[in-house]
Amino acid sequence: MDAVKKEPLAFTRDEALAELGVGKNMVRSIRHWCLATGLVQETNGAGLARPLQPTDLAEKLLGDKGWDPYLEDVGSLWLLHWQLTTGLTRGFVWHLLFSIYLEPEFTRLSLQKFLLNQLEQRGIKTTDGAIEREIEFCLRTYLPAKMKLGAISEETLDCPLAELDLLRFLPDDGFYRFNIGPKMSLPLGIFGYALLTFFSRTVESRRTVGIDEVIYQPGSPGQVFKLDENTVIEYLESLEGFTSGMIRLQETAGLTQIYLNEIIGNDFRGQAMELLMRHYEQS
Repeated sequence: MDAVKKEPLAFTRDEALAELGVGKNMVRSIRHWCLATGLVQETNGAGLARPLQPTDLAEKLLGDKGWDPYLEDVGSLWLLHWQLTTGLTRGFVWHLLFSIYLEPEFTRLSLQKFLLNQLEQRGIKTTDGAIEREIEFCLRTYLPAKMKLGAISEETLDCPLAELDLLRFLPDDGFYRFNIGPKMSLPLGIFGYALLTFFSRTVESRRTVGIDEVIYQPGSPGQVFKLDENTVIEYLESLEGFTSGMIRLQETAGLTQIYLNEIIGNDFRGQAMELLMRHYEQS
C-alpha cells in the first residue's frame, strides 16, 4: 500500500524488484492479490500497465493510522475472504466455489466439471490445464500444506486464510468438504459489513428481506462464510443491538424477515463501513 501511494506504477517500474525486495514473479503476485481482494484499483492511464491507487477500504484498513495495518485481527482475514470471493474478475473461481457451488462436498474432478460448465455458460473459453491450475491455487488458499518429514516450518507456510477452517480434505476418500456451521472467529461487525454490501447489490429499494436470501442466495454471507441457518439467525439477532435497531428481525403473518431502517436502505455501503469501523474500535 505504501509503494502504490508513493508511485501508482510501483509494480511495473524497472526498479520494482529492488524497491519491494522480492523477485519478478512475486512482484506480479503481490499486484494480483491486491487487485483480487479489492485493496487497490486500476485507474485510467496510457499503455498496458495501468496506474494503481489504494481503495477506500485499503486506506481505512491498512493506512498509517489504519484499523489493522498488519492484519493481526482475525476479522481482517474474514474480510479479505469476503473481498476475494465476491470479486467477479481475478477471484472468479473463488466466487464460483463459495458463492455458486451448492454441494457440501466435492472432488477435484467434479469441481472442474462444474467450473467448465459455468465458464461455458458465460462464453469464457479456457483449457483443462488452466482450470486445474486455478483449482490448485484456490484450494491451497484454504487448506494447510502437508508438512514433510524434516521440513523447515518457514518452507511450508500456509496462506493466512487457511486459519478460517472453511474447507477440509478427506484423504481416505479424496473428497473436499465445506465446514458448514458456526464460525467462532467470525466477528459480528465483519458479518454485518458483508450483509450490507450484499444488500447493496441485491436489495435496491426494498425495506424487508427474506432470511433465506441471506443464507442461500449466491453471493450471500451464508454461502460465502458457509454458515448454517441457526448461525445466520443468531448473527441477525445480534445485529439489532449492534446497529441500534437499524437492522432487525420482524415476524409478519408467521414469516420472519429482516427489516431495514431507511437510514441503512439509503446508504448500504456507507453503513457497511460504519459497522467495520465499530468492529475495529471494539476489538
